[in-house]
Order: sequence, then structure tokens, then C-alpha cells
Amino acid sequence: MSTNTPDSGPFEAITMSISLTVNDLQKSVEWYHDIVGFSIERRNERDGKLRSVYVNAGTVRIALNQDDGAKGWERTKGLGFSFNIRTDQDVDEIAQRIKEKGGTLEMDPKDMPWGVRMIRLSDPDEYKFGISRLIDTV
Repeated sequence: MSTNTPDSGPFEAITMSISLTVNDLQKSVEWYHDIVGFSIERRNERDGKLRSVYVNAGTVRIALNQDDGAKGWERTKGLGFSFNIRTDQDVDEIAQRIKEKGGTLEMDPKDMPWGVRMIRLSDPDEYKFGISRLIDTV
């Protein structure tokens, strides 16, 4: 039975991490680390084989897990949703760095009507990401 009452207020989260199943773990690690700039937090091996890698950027944490084929090798990943990451860093500089490292943007830096400057990109498994910064409203 829930002890949450209308007076206890709304749910308040501190951070979020996600877990993604990927086709080629090494390719994904290279994209997140080398192209986008995430740090490698931890690598997990099982039976002498790399199975997952945790990457992070500040409080954003992503677990990259090698697909084991149990649900079929041809299943589609990354469709129907996107992740949005907020930063205080210059989005134009992030976009430039990604391009210089061989990455591709789906949307170059753009001011959006909801008050952020944003880029959009996709990882090797077509998981969609937006990286944005609040626009100064001074």
C-alpha cells in the first residue's frame, strides 16, 4: 500500500541513468567517449569478454550493454524516443568538437522556441540525443 498522499508532494528525482543495448559495444564506446566526450566510468567483463561499459558526463550516466542476440540480431534499436541532456557548456563548441572528431549532427546548433540552444545527434544504434543549454534571457 502506498503511503504517498496528496500532501506529500510530487516525485522529485535527483538524476537519471539509462541503459542501452547496442549492436557493437566497442563502436558505441568510441562514439560516446571519443566523439561526444563522455568519460569512461567502468567496464564489466564476464567470462573474459567485455559485456558493458558505463560512461558519464557530470551526473548523466549511460550503461552500454552488448546485445547477446537473445531477442534476435535484427531487432530495431533507438526508434521512437530521444534523450535530452542539459549542459551549461557552449553548445556551439560541443557541436564543433563533435564534427572535428568525425561525428555527424542531425541538427546544427539552433535556438529553440522553448528557450534553449540545441543540437541533435544519433549514436551508432540510432538512439537519438539532444544536447542543450538554456538561452541567456538577460
